[in-house]
Amino acid sequence: MPRQKKLISADDLYRFSLISGVQISPDGEHVVYCRQRIDQTSQRKFYNLWVVATSGGRPRQFTYGDQVDAQPHWSPDGRAIAFISNRADKKQSQIYIIPFDGGEARPLTDLKGEFGGFEWSPDGKQLVFNFRKKDQAVLDREADSQKEKLGVVDRHITRLFYKQDGEGFLPQERWHIWTANTSTGRAKQLTQGDIYDEFDPHWSPDGGKILFHSNRAADPDRDWDQADLYVISVANNELYKIETAPGPKSHARFSPDGWWIAFYQEGGKTNLWQNINLWVVPTHGNSPAVNLTGESDLQVGHATLNDIGSMQTSAPAWSADSRTIYFQVTHHGDTLLKSIAVDGTDLHDVVTETGVVDEFHLSRDSEKLVYLFATMTSPSEIMVIDLAAGNTRQVTRHHQALLRARDLGDVEAVWFKGADGNDLQGWILTPPGFDPNRKYPSILEIHGGPMTQYGHFMMHEFYFLAAHGYVVYFCNPRGGFGYGEAHTKAIYNDWGNKDYADLMAWVDVVEQKPYIDRDRMGVTGGSYGGFMTNWIIGHTDRFKAAVTQRSVSNSVSMFGSGDLASIWSALFGPTTYFWDDHETYWRQSPLKYIGQAKTPTLVIHNEQDLRCSIEQGEQVFIALKTLGVDTEFVRFPDESHGLSRGGRTDRRIARLNHILRWFDKYLK
Repeated sequence: MPRQKKLISADDLYRFSLISGVQISPDGEHVVYCRQRIDQTSQRKFYNLWVVATSGGRPRQFTYGDQVDAQPHWSPDGRAIAFISNRADKKQSQIYIIPFDGGEARPLTDLKGEFGGFEWSPDGKQLVFNFRKKDQAVLDREADSQKEKLGVVDRHITRLFYKQDGEGFLPQERWHIWTANTSTGRAKQLTQGDIYDEFDPHWSPDGGKILFHSNRAADPDRDWDQADLYVISVANNELYKIETAPGPKSHARFSPDGWWIAFYQEGGKTNLWQNINLWVVPTHGNSPAVNLTGESDLQVGHATLNDIGSMQTSAPAWSADSRTIYFQVTHHGDTLLKSIAVDGTDLHDVVTETGVVDEFHLSRDSEKLVYLFATMTSPSEIMVIDLAAGNTRQVTRHHQALLRARDLGDVEAVWFKGADGNDLQGWILTPPGFDPNRKYPSILEIHGGPMTQYGHFMMHEFYFLAAHGYVVYFCNPRGGFGYGEAHTKAIYNDWGNKDYADLMAWVDVVEQKPYIDRDRMGVTGGSYGGFMTNWIIGHTDRFKAAVTQRSVSNSVSMFGSGDLASIWSALFGPTTYFWDDHETYWRQSPLKYIGQAKTPTLVIHNEQDLRCSIEQGEQVFIALKTLGVDTEFVRFPDESHGLSRGGRTDRRIARLNHILRWFDKYLK
């Protein structure tokens, strides 16, 4: 008899082996990548480098040890791999270089601060990297054991954007562009200053210039949507701006012939709802930048949510002949891979299978392309396409044994009509051992963002709840990405209206299923999904239990308490602030309607959440307690907004168990 499959458990979070940082070798024969493992005793996450042949075969571990080895990059000749690691000092990473044919990794840099992205120069003699020094006050404390023991005395804050979720309070130092000699390790700082940050450095094909993006407004924190493209000479630090249309830009890359720059541009203060688009501009500025994807109404990039992987948008990749650009597209629950000609013609599907291209990398000769691919029933694995032959091969199966031993249940995809007759997409997950003749409790899951989407990317949380006998259903209401600009723009300055109506239309569809018990329906969501959960309990009693997580409850206090700062106001208009138009903010605050709430509600919030500050959750809890509504408050110390996706694993497990406990109490 075949062995009976197990159900997904909360502890399975320890068993997933997440993959990231895929890079194909210059000869197209190998892929290097990072693989995560979790030590259950210490709760620490470690990353080592692995290598697999593009022709297939058994992947092999390339680096060892209890450290974080990240961002591997092949040298241009393929003989070495550079990467960032904290192997020598757990609190201070450096760039290392390791020979591919064997030998020890050697540290290249010896700097005190934080590394961002980096690249080899075309001739392999230098690296360019993003680096932010430690503040002098931090260095002084580290040099004095007593000062280090006493800790921070005070924080003197002068800038608007002074904290960031997942990082904490930001240093006074800025991100700058540096180079390092790959033989001697000698490092040189190319950009200076204490006002501007520079990001994402990229070499020109001749190795003489470096491209990056930077916001050079008088006050970049206030005018956050003015990131532009710049080129700096390596020889003399001469800097010039690439003229483009106004708006935030990122992921800029030279074409191999040096004639073009491809980049992504998104919406700003006046059009935050706008699709991210792929643009090109001549390097020498002899004609204006051109939007290649605007007329296609495509959302460029990767915005499909998950809780056991990344959501990584890769930079646009040029073909070797500089005629074609490869890029990701968020569309109808998938993240696809497409290509387009530099003149905007020949938009072509490269990866169209149902699922998510989590990140990708093109070989130097553009004959092979490696990518991470996830589905609704599997985290990311590595795939390789032979672009000339059109063949695709899966070269890793790190999760195969685990998932073959698990009964996940079944997922039904549903297209339905929203409140205004609009087409919407949703999914219904039924529990393992599902019996259509039974009645089941159900849970509506609402995604965050709102400018993201649910789709074909495995959500461990959903399968965990289904394993305990719940029908879990989720959809993409208006306000998110993946269904065109009109879909996203529909809730601009109108949160809680059309999105709420779409969600209720989805509930109407699902509750018609004969196996749904209408008296045992629950609802949960985090971030914007928490906003909608708070909104729902103030507008309807159809749910018997709710769990609101890392939520927004008060749009007025949200303005100044989280790290979004003035970006928050762009949701209500380019120059709309609560001191001028309090009603606009208060109308879009779930707390305004909390007095009507009767639904038993569990409030979950993380104490170091700097995106949606914990005061947002506190206001809901105190209001419900005051109203006499059954409520509890679960707080997770030392965790940021992203606990459910990347927090400490024992806390992620505790969170899942609290959610299950609450729904079991009221729905079973």
